[in-house]
Amino acid sequence: MYERKIPLSLHCGLDLTGEVLYGKWKMRLLWFINEGYKRPSELQRKIPDASRRVLHIQLKELEGHELISKIIYPQVPPKVEYSLTEFGKTLIPVIAVLGKWGDDNEERLRCLILKRSEPL
Repeated sequence: MYERKIPLSLHCGLDLTGEVLYGKWKMRLLWFINEGYKRPSELQRKIPDASRRVLHIQLKELEGHELISKIIYPQVPPKVEYSLTEFGKTLIPVIAVLGKWGDDNEERLRCLILKRSEPL
């Protein structure tokens, strides 16, 4: 069973938000589900750098935080679709603002990130 190495810190809104959204692909998953990509295979195509396993884990965590809901259709082969909950929809404007900030500062951020990744 998974054991956290760093204890939970839930003392303020930033801690709570971070606990829910930390994960490399979570914000992108929420954004793509909001845009209408609902099937796991569609999400995998939209985020090809992520492994199926990691996407599955992060989708499950988003579901556990009640940001998305999962519908399993009883057919062969099984069909699964994800959708945003009303609670999850409240995050879309926040993600949009973060994305706009990244777009507005793209060149500067890219240079800073690449500079940090260079060997010393």
